[in-house]
Amino acid sequence: MIQITQLNMRPGHSLEDLKRKAAKTAGCSREQMSEFKIVKRSLDARKKPDIFFSYSVRFSVKEEALLLKKRKDKRVTVWEEKPYRFPEPGQKTLTERPVIIGMGPAGLFCGYYLAKHGYAPILLERGRDVDQRSLDVENFWKTGTLLTDSNVQFGEGGAGTFSDGKLNTLIKDKDGRNKEALKTFVDCGAPENILYDAKPHIGTDILRNVVKTMRSRIVKWGGQVYFENKVTDILTENEKLTGLLIETPQGTRALPSSVAVLAVGHSARDTFQILYDKKVPMEAKAFAVGFRVQHPQKMINADQYGLEETKLLPAASYKLTARTDSLRSVYSFCMCPGGYVVNASSEEGRVAVNGMSYSDRAGENANSAVIVSVTPEDFGSCHPLAGVRFQRELEERAFRAGRGKIPSQYYGDYKAAVLGRQKETFTPGIRPQICGDTFFTDISLILPEALNRSFVEGMEQFGKILPGFDRPDTILSGVESRTSSPVRILRGESLESSFSGLYPCGEGAGYAGGIMSAAMDGLRVAEQIASVYKVLDESGIFQYTETERNDVKED
Repeated sequence: MIQITQLNMRPGHSLEDLKRKAAKTAGCSREQMSEFKIVKRSLDARKKPDIFFSYSVRFSVKEEALLLKKRKDKRVTVWEEKPYRFPEPGQKTLTERPVIIGMGPAGLFCGYYLAKHGYAPILLERGRDVDQRSLDVENFWKTGTLLTDSNVQFGEGGAGTFSDGKLNTLIKDKDGRNKEALKTFVDCGAPENILYDAKPHIGTDILRNVVKTMRSRIVKWGGQVYFENKVTDILTENEKLTGLLIETPQGTRALPSSVAVLAVGHSARDTFQILYDKKVPMEAKAFAVGFRVQHPQKMINADQYGLEETKLLPAASYKLTARTDSLRSVYSFCMCPGGYVVNASSEEGRVAVNGMSYSDRAGENANSAVIVSVTPEDFGSCHPLAGVRFQRELEERAFRAGRGKIPSQYYGDYKAAVLGRQKETFTPGIRPQICGDTFFTDISLILPEALNRSFVEGMEQFGKILPGFDRPDTILSGVESRTSSPVRILRGESLESSFSGLYPCGEGAGYAGGIMSAAMDGLRVAEQIASVYKVLDESGIFQYTETERNDVKED
């Protein structure tokens, strides 16, 4: 195939316009082209408001070598397909189905690919299916009634289900897992443009349907999915996994297991404690905490594009980083164009926030987390779970500050409180876009003083990059404490813990940071299990009783 890079097109162009330009650049006619495919699209706004899309495309023509010989444009090259390959089955025999604990992106992709290749996995999710979970979350935002196992953090799809649905990652993709995961998303209902957009996203609305389709296929291929099944203990013998204790609506049951994937997510604090008590090796790791910031989307559009109205362009985004005098990193995280700040709490007496947007990103405000790096030195202890305790303390302060609601404050008032200055008079011009009740109060009492000062320092630097970012009526909401897992569950080259058969996986285990990296790690663990074990046959499959089978959900 022929590949052409750096094809620049103005906003509003058609697919046919792009094909004609590609043909002209390659030196062939439009009619000679076949199998035309967009492989990358990015937005170039460096010379705003003169903005264009930059494409890479591929297509076939007859006598490609002759065409290339005539064409001296370095953007025109030959491209050869290197397809992703799932490994051939190993030689060891499984006596029970592999079990996957958690149905976030890591668990879903691990289960999807094991099911697809004949391993008939059992997926256990402590929360509810995505439809019921969505109702539970909406009810929480309206009434404040929290279900600790069905919320923004727990349930089918994981925490990313109530987010912007970003599908980009900085992980190098030498094994093709990124592209393979994106293809799976598209095959399960996501729009095709995520295969080539430089910053792909699908929004919470589309992601929920994709998750349901993935689950349905897992069941179709012989897997089993159990909701409201919470693992309460890991059973081991001679440092080998032998089974799991599971709390279900019908009571506690034991499930024999010699292979289990720990894809529990970054908020499974009770599971971290279970693993620690079992002496599963783990360590505290660095993460970041801060507040959600809200600005008018039109302001961000003007800063990034030189235009407030962007009918032919996507809602503008940003990515900001700063280094403070104290050598802490301050940066934007999980930016949601046209999105909403959401109450993402999962424990009584504690408040945490996140950002969410729908596929159209049509909300009035842009929001992102502005977060400050913290390390085990900030936790006051070298204990592996010290970061969990640190998070909980911040969330408890947020709960008290907001009187159980999301505590919020204008940046001008927060800055004055942090720096010990008199408040300045300003007229608020930003309307909060928040899912869940909010309470305006002094949020400088939530973070430690050193982090508050670093936050202000970062905001002031960002205001020099994006005019208005540090405007006094910027709305801050807190606390953003679940940016990544506070622990890393150690694993070796075989991707197992020191307990044979136990595979730490995804963001909760400390090996991912977002939907795509978690999905890719789930795929990697599935590959590892498949490369070791034979495909199951009916005689080797552990079967639930008929009563237990009633918990299986299939659309």
